[in-house]
Amino acid sequence: MSLAVAGEQQFGNVVRQMGKMMDQLQKGYFNFYPAETWTPAVNLYENDIGYIVCVDLSGVDKEKIDLVVADGQLKLRGQRTVPTPDGGEPRATGLRVHLMEIDYGPFCREVGLPADVDHENIRATYVNGMLWIELPRK
Repeated sequence: MSLAVAGEQQFGNVVRQMGKMMDQLQKGYFNFYPAETWTPAVNLYENDIGYIVCVDLSGVDKEKIDLVVADGQLKLRGQRTVPTPDGGEPRATGLRVHLMEIDYGPFCREVGLPADVDHENIRATYVNGMLWIELPRK
């Protein structure tokens, strides 16, 4: 499978990282997302028949993912528990946390949909911690 990156700028990674930092700052000051949520990473692809959204939701039970399409937006919400070696609570297992970079708790992500998406035929699959959402064109 070939992969073409559309419009990657020389410092594209730096721009993305700065965007993530700004999103994190805005969460504390604006009520765009509910308080205390994290934002999963998203890749957006396009092919001849439509668009494909890939959402990184490793460690999230698929039953805890809520996906809604409304008002031209793909709205994704859910919950991820604190990861532990045995799947239990850190206090119950006597674990001491020295570094915690993996987000947990409620998450929220909204992606604007192109006007030509066929809302009636959107499909989603969850494979190896990645949520794949197929958005066919009308």
